[in-house]
Amino acid sequence: MPSPPRVRMLFAAFLAASATTVILPPGTAEAATVTVQAEAYAAQSGTQVEATADTGGGQNVAYLANGDWLRYDNVDLGAAGALTIQARVASAVGTGSVELRTGSATGPVLAQLAITATGGWQSWRTLTATAASHPAGAQTVFAVLRNTTGGDFVNINWFSFGDGRPADPGQGWIPIDQAAWNAQLAQFNALVPRAVPADTVRVPEFNATCAYSHSRPDDPIIFPGLPGASHMHSFLGNDRTDANTTTGTLLANAGTTCRPAPDLSAYWIPTLYQGDRAIEPKDVVVYYGSRLTDPSVTKPFPQGFRMIAGDAKSQTPTPAGSVNAFYCAGPGGEIGRSADGNWPVCAPTAVLMFHLVFQDCWDGRNLDSPTHKAHISYSYDGTCKGEYPVAIPNLSFLISYPTSGTTAGFRLASGMASSMHGDAFFAWDNRALGERVKNCLVQKAKCNTEGNF
Repeated sequence: MPSPPRVRMLFAAFLAASATTVILPPGTAEAATVTVQAEAYAAQSGTQVEATADTGGGQNVAYLANGDWLRYDNVDLGAAGALTIQARVASAVGTGSVELRTGSATGPVLAQLAITATGGWQSWRTLTATAASHPAGAQTVFAVLRNTTGGDFVNINWFSFGDGRPADPGQGWIPIDQAAWNAQLAQFNALVPRAVPADTVRVPEFNATCAYSHSRPDDPIIFPGLPGASHMHSFLGNDRTDANTTTGTLLANAGTTCRPAPDLSAYWIPTLYQGDRAIEPKDVVVYYGSRLTDPSVTKPFPQGFRMIAGDAKSQTPTPAGSVNAFYCAGPGGEIGRSADGNWPVCAPTAVLMFHLVFQDCWDGRNLDSPTHKAHISYSYDGTCKGEYPVAIPNLSFLISYPTSGTTAGFRLASGMASSMHGDAFFAWDNRALGERVKNCLVQKAKCNTEGNF
C-alpha cells in the first residue's frame, strides 16, 4: 500500500466466518492466549483483505480509516482479571488508534492501541496494551478505527488476547529462561574464533545436511500434545519427533538423520504427494547464514527456540515466475508446467526443489509466540532493530525431491504449492552451535557441515 492518499472502496460485508480461536485439548477449561487473524472477521465496514508482504505473513486487513470497524465473534477472553492484548500493525502515516470494544462498536472499551508510523504499509510492529478488567468467556469484540487527519492510516495482521501465560496447546508466548540464556551467551562470548585460512570463501555460512526420517500427522509447535491433529508432515533430524516433543526429549535422544551429530534439532515440512503417493525429500540442506550488513553481531539460537516460515493457509496459484515457488534444478531445468500451472515439470535430468527462508531477527525475550512468528522478523536494510534487535542465524531449507514431475502436478498435505512451509525446533549442543556461529558467521567465512573452513 503506497503512502499517498488513494481512492478507497467503502463497503460493508457480512460473512458467515467467525474469528479464529484456540483449539483446546480435552479437559482444558480455557486458553491463556487466543490469536485472531485480522481477516477472520464475522463482519466489517470499510476494509479490504490483501496479501502480507513478508514471508509467512498470510493476509492482512488494509485501507482502514476513521470510523471503519471489524467484528470478531466468540473470542475467548478467559477468566476475569487483567488481559494482555496485542496487535500486529503497519502504517506509513500513523496518527490514529484502534479501539477494541466488547458487545458492539460503541460498547465498553477493552483497550486502545495508539498507531504511529512504522516505516511503511508492510513494515510490521507488534503493539501491546493491558485491560485491567474485562467480561469473561466468549465475547464479541469490535476493532473500531479512529483518526482525525483523514485517509487510510493502518493495516492489521492479527490480534491476540491473553493473560500472559503460555496458551495450551502452544498458542501463547513462551518466555526465555533468562538464566539459561545468560549462561549460553557467556559461553558463546568466551569462545575464541579460529583463524580463517587465506583461501576461505568469505560468505557467512555453515549447514546441517539432513535426510528424511519419518512422517506423522503431528506438529509439536502448533499442536503440542495432540497426536494426529495436524496434516501429514515429513520430519528431518531428530528421529523421535512427534506431538509430545519438547526441548528435553530432543536433547535426550541422540538419534538424528542430520550431520553433524551435535544437531539434535527437529525440522519438518508438509508431505508432498503425487496423486496418493508420498514423495519424500531426497535430502535437505539446512543452511545457517546471514543476510546482515554486519554478520558479526549474530548470536546463536537459544536452546529450545521455535520458528515457522511460510503459510500453511495460503491457497493461491503459483504460475511460472512466482516468488517462493517450487523450481527445477539440474541439466535441462524446467521443460513445462503442470496442467493447473502451479507446478514445474522438470527435465529427466533435473529434480524438483524448494528454497524456504526463515526470519533472522528476534525479540530477545521469547522462545515462541502466539502466531509462532510474532517473536521473530525478517531483517530490514541489512539490520535487526526496533522490536527485533537480536540477530540470529538466517536459517533456510534447500529441499530436493527425487522426482521430475508430470503435467498431473503434485499436492502438499497442506494444499496448494503456495502453502509450503517449514518448522524448526532447535536442540543443538550449545558449544557446537556457538563455535559455528563464532567461526563461520561472525567472521564471515564459508564452513562445511562439520563446521570447518
